[in-house]
Amino acid sequence: MTQPAPTTQHALVEEAEAGAATKTSGGSDGESTGTVIVAGLANLAIAVAKLVGGLISHSSAMMSEAAHSLADTVTEVLLFIALKRGNRAPDARHPFGYGRETYFWAFLAALCTFGVGAGFSVWQGVTTIIEREPEGSPTISYVILAVSFVLEGSSLLKAVRQVRGAAAERGISARQYLRHTTDTTVKAVTFEDSAALVGLVLAALGLFLEQITGDPLWDGIAAILIGVLLVLVAGSLARANISLLIGQSVPGATQQELKDELSGLDQVDDVPFLLTTVIGPGQLLVAAKVDFADTATVADIERASDEAERRLVARHPGVRYVFLDPTPGNGRAQVAAPAAE
Repeated sequence: MTQPAPTTQHALVEEAEAGAATKTSGGSDGESTGTVIVAGLANLAIAVAKLVGGLISHSSAMMSEAAHSLADTVTEVLLFIALKRGNRAPDARHPFGYGRETYFWAFLAALCTFGVGAGFSVWQGVTTIIEREPEGSPTISYVILAVSFVLEGSSLLKAVRQVRGAAAERGISARQYLRHTTDTTVKAVTFEDSAALVGLVLAALGLFLEQITGDPLWDGIAAILIGVLLVLVAGSLARANISLLIGQSVPGATQQELKDELSGLDQVDDVPFLLTTVIGPGQLLVAAKVDFADTATVADIERASDEAERRLVARHPGVRYVFLDPTPGNGRAQVAAPAAE
């Protein structure tokens, strides 16, 4: 017997609302669209400014930062696509909705950070160390870096407030929330903003050391360090999205809570097997083998199944589907061996 939970795919549950997919506060679709466009244009403008500063100062670190901002701009677009396509309603071909498509586009965003940002930064740094071309005036670069730091810092503060607020609602730390949230766009925004600030500091330090020593080596090292930083960020985000794209279960503590909820139902003797899988940001499917009491009637099992659906959905807002099989077992299909002739 199976009992489906409500299928409202457009409602973003609490697990997904610590931060919106593209540096938005999670408002309506129209509001989100406008915010994303503004954020993308701002990142693009910063990238152009850094490029100009890099060309004037001949700084590989500034050029790396320009690539970093360009990668962030493309990432904004990809995360926006992830948000829109992942929130589409279920249809006949995709009965559980399109939530996991969010992780596909978020994975592409991680690859963009790795390829465009990290790849170019490392290449630029190595080239500078080999060629040792002297820098021009770094003044304009310092100004651009300072303005960028203020803008990126404001964005990070907003993201951190969102994460801390969501974590406080669940009684966990912000680090735990970022580690376990199924909305990897939250993690992408927070990590990328943090990496942006660190990258700006590295670029400024490289410019300063080259200015006082006259050796472009420091500028090249700064560019390489920016590239390494982006590799670490891209790798972390890629791993998280791959795991969720394949079909990740919820943490063990949450899974045990779900099992205890079912075990506490009337007419239920045991729940020998329970399976959970994330089907989208903040969206969870629960399937379980349930050992009902031998004295339970068909009507008792139906009532218990209905109560199980209501209880899990009410107490765990991320639950979208509940499937119960009223038979004991380990959850694996058993195939009888063919009889010997």
